[in-house]
Amino acid sequence: MFDLTTRDIKFISGVGPQRAGILNKELGICSMHDLLYYFPYKYVDRSRIYQIREVDGNMPHIQLKGTILGFETFGEGRTKRLVAHFSDGTGVVDLVWFQGIKYIPGKYKLREEYIVFGKPTVFNGRINMAHPDIETPADLRLSAMGLRPYYHTTEKMKRSFLNSQALEKMIAGVMALTREPLPETLPEYLIAEHHLMPLTEALRQIHFPTNPEQLRRAEYRLKFEELFYIQLNIMRYARDRQQKYRGFVFGSVGDIFHTFYSRNLPFQLTGAQKRVLKEIRYDVGCGRQMNRLLQGDVGSGKTLVALMSMLMALDNGYQACLMAPTEILAHQHYETIRELLHGMDVRVELLTGSVKRKKREPILSGLLTGDVQILIGTHAVIEDTVHFSSLGLVVIDEQHRFGVAQRARLWGKNRQPPHVLVTTATPIPRTLAMTVYGDLDVSVIDELPPGRKPITTSHQFDNRRESLYRFIQSQIDEGRQVYIVYPLIKESEKIDLKNLEEGYMHICEEFPGCKVCKVHGKMKPAEKEEQMQRFVSGEAQIMVATTVIEVGVNVPNASVMVIENAERFGLSQLHQLRGRVGRGADQSYCILVTNYKLSEETRKRLEIMVRTNDGFEIAEADLKLRGPGDLEGTQQSGIAFDLKIAHISRDGQLMQYVREIAEKIIEADPNGERAENSLLWQQLKVLRKTNVNWASIS
Repeated sequence: MFDLTTRDIKFISGVGPQRAGILNKELGICSMHDLLYYFPYKYVDRSRIYQIREVDGNMPHIQLKGTILGFETFGEGRTKRLVAHFSDGTGVVDLVWFQGIKYIPGKYKLREEYIVFGKPTVFNGRINMAHPDIETPADLRLSAMGLRPYYHTTEKMKRSFLNSQALEKMIAGVMALTREPLPETLPEYLIAEHHLMPLTEALRQIHFPTNPEQLRRAEYRLKFEELFYIQLNIMRYARDRQQKYRGFVFGSVGDIFHTFYSRNLPFQLTGAQKRVLKEIRYDVGCGRQMNRLLQGDVGSGKTLVALMSMLMALDNGYQACLMAPTEILAHQHYETIRELLHGMDVRVELLTGSVKRKKREPILSGLLTGDVQILIGTHAVIEDTVHFSSLGLVVIDEQHRFGVAQRARLWGKNRQPPHVLVTTATPIPRTLAMTVYGDLDVSVIDELPPGRKPITTSHQFDNRRESLYRFIQSQIDEGRQVYIVYPLIKESEKIDLKNLEEGYMHICEEFPGCKVCKVHGKMKPAEKEEQMQRFVSGEAQIMVATTVIEVGVNVPNASVMVIENAERFGLSQLHQLRGRVGRGADQSYCILVTNYKLSEETRKRLEIMVRTNDGFEIAEADLKLRGPGDLEGTQQSGIAFDLKIAHISRDGQLMQYVREIAEKIIEADPNGERAENSLLWQQLKVLRKTNVNWASIS
């Protein structure tokens, strides 16, 4: 058998050690197997040549045949560009280069015939093509099908002439070597039952399709396999966990819960809150260890549900713990929960990194004796010095900010793992939840408590600052507070910080009668804490900040969120930021400020934000627009594996389908003993060793 995983790419004709090093570093491609699994991102019809007179700016990638009449350069420094005037006798198009300018005129001769391939656009009334592919007519491969694969490449690769065409040639070289079929990665019965294309044929067709139907079948086979193994792994892991760990049984709902419900509940629970509490009640009473994800938009009442779940633990003689990602958030939870439990005999303590030794010692001893019933804290709660008498329930807030290792350390605080309730204000589309949190049961709070007014969102261009500032002033005059958020994106951090500083100075000048504070992630924690406190206490009316405020700051009096350069934020991140206002009973506003020049996708994003406050609708739209890789803007992906061909949003139905197949296999063969399934368990082992961090799919 020809084992591609052990064959180094440097041995492929035309690669060699230097280019292999670039492919390793840029794309993580080391073996021939990696190369075959680097799939095209699109296919372009190269079956015909167009005439220039037919071309307009709305066409997809096309081919032209003609000659270069002459070269010209325009602009200086970073704006310098090279333009070649290209004609086929029916018209002229401009070929434009922004990089590699000095090499191009030496590479292509005037008045010699070339095939040019690229995407036509219109600039200053002229058709142009940026960085086109250029070949001699002898290299032209017109076919009835003409579907040519295109591969993503990086700037560094292009500088070493490793473009899409070079990758295509390498893959063709590997394909030529695989004369016999590759070892199958799915059992025969699955291939037959689900009419799947054999693996070798699927890999051949995905790179070099003979027709659209074959391409569709190849895509289906490879997507099926990718999603199937992810779901099979999750199902197996969840089953093992259920068999291995028994849960504490909270047999009764007692006095503490009932006292709170009848006396301290601040408002009637919504139908959604009641439903979720029932689900949690069933989990903690049935003898299996609860692992539940609680999703709900900002302000939907997750903290109240989490507290009532903790009271169930207290009623059964157990302690509860709530872990938050930041000190500010831990403080807020502590204040909120103490307020909610006012007048009740429940000891709640706060443990964060800044709690000094003198205060820390009575908390630690109270945990050991069981006197401290609810502990709220940051990462400090998983330190080795923290021991509980009987920890029955752990609530983890904003789950994506904690690693799996940190959750595991919490489990170790007891003779058997406590029940776990994970909460997030980031709405996660169902398809993503099935993958990222595949082994967690998912509960959703999809109603806002009564009395909350939906936030009014508008989009404004940055040349209308005067009216924007008048509006801000009117809100401040009414006693409200305002957030003004600037982007801080790693690639352009210096520019962003400069913009924030300038923005801060500008706001101080525009609002001389107001106190303005500023917060960004580069500040020292104590300094950041102090500035945040000025806003929380109401001393400052305006906070100029970066996205550090997107999780957690709860200021009911803040009613305006202005997001500068809103085009640079993802949808879910805009929604998270908007959730900082609208926490009191007053009407709140979110204003998205951009310049005039916006791409089509950005316009769509902003339109969705203006149209809806529904976090789930926004998350689904975000997933469709941007893919799962950066779902929240704070790397929500949480995805522990790279999807090479499947798309979590578009392939949601297929995901559900393969999940059901995986469930049936696990049910029929729980211990993995059947001969026909041996390939499945073998393949899972291989995947564990490769690029997939399977442990964190939990």
